[in-house]
Amino acid sequence: MKNFMNKPTVLVETGGIKTPIRNYMATNLITFTPDSNVMDVVNALLEKRITGAPVLNDRKEVVGMIDDKTCLKLLVASEYYNSPLSEQTVSNYMDDVLTTVKEDISISEAANIFLETKYKRLIVVDENGKLAGQISRRDILRAIRDINTINWKK
Repeated sequence: MKNFMNKPTVLVETGGIKTPIRNYMATNLITFTPDSNVMDVVNALLEKRITGAPVLNDRKEVVGMIDDKTCLKLLVASEYYNSPLSEQTVSNYMDDVLTTVKEDISISEAANIFLETKYKRLIVVDENGKLAGQISRRDILRAIRDINTINWKK
């Protein structure tokens, strides 16, 4: 198996690395709907110091992701179409291609997904496919730190 840089990847399952991502994922997420105003997204990302958020439909199902990179398209589109930014909705800019994972996968499985894709965060869903949280590369780093601390105390 190779990652996005065409280098071999190794999935190691030892000790605390089998820890499920639910122990490290963020659960108190800001979310948006496809009809949300995109300037509200920009303001929320800046105010909360986050880089992205899930987009949910009326049934609370994940239908996409909007992040700082996709919001950059706002500037280009407003210049190209000569339209005000304040009239744009999330549905015009969100990414609807995303990877979801179950909350019981291990930290090392999530790390492997990050190594093989360009994603910086993964949407975590429960057994019913509903939003349970989000795991980011930074969350995996926290797990690595904790695992290292535990292993060195032994």
